[in-house]
Formats: sequence, structure tokens, C-alpha cells
Amino acid sequence: MQMQLPPEHEVGVFSDYASVWHTPNTFVLDFMAIKLPPHPAVDPATGLAVPGSPAIMEARVAARVRIPSEQIFPLIQALQTQGDAWLAESGRSEPPLNWVGGA
Repeated sequence: MQMQLPPEHEVGVFSDYASVWHTPNTFVLDFMAIKLPPHPAVDPATGLAVPGSPAIMEARVAARVRIPSEQIFPLIQALQTQGDAWLAESGRSEPPLNWVGGA
């Protein structure tokens, strides 16, 4: 396959986080950039932090990619192959601990 990338897309977009969801026929990957540090939920009526509520992390979708459901498994395989190659090239034996969602 010969691929052409428009010059305005060559740099790409930065993303701190990705969310994946699906419909019956499509998988959707939302790549997000975190806007602010996590902060407590605020009660709109009082303007005060809601005790015991989970922290809110605001993010903006930088890119949304929709792919046919038949392509998700080749994508998973390609990500695994590239992840394994990165681990081997970086000398790491496992992904870094400080990734979003990690320990």
C-alpha cells in the first residue's frame, strides 16, 4: 500500500489518553489531551467541592478515529507487535508504571 499523508497532518496531534468504544459496526478511538490537573467535582448549586466524589479530569478530544469492526483485531495485533518492538528497543521488560491508568 502506498500511503499519502497531507502535509498539514504530518506533525500529528498530541494525546495523553485514549478511549475506545464501539457500535455494532464500528470501533471508535478518541485520543484526548488533558486540559487541567484533576480537580474535585463541584456542586453547581453551592459552588463547593462534593465530598467523596472522584476527581474530575478535563480533556479535549484531539482526534477521533472510526474504523470498521473487522479491522480492530489486525489493529490490536499491530499495536502488540509495535509495543513488543518498543520494549525490546528501549531495553524495558514491561510498560512504564507512570502511564495514564497505570499503577
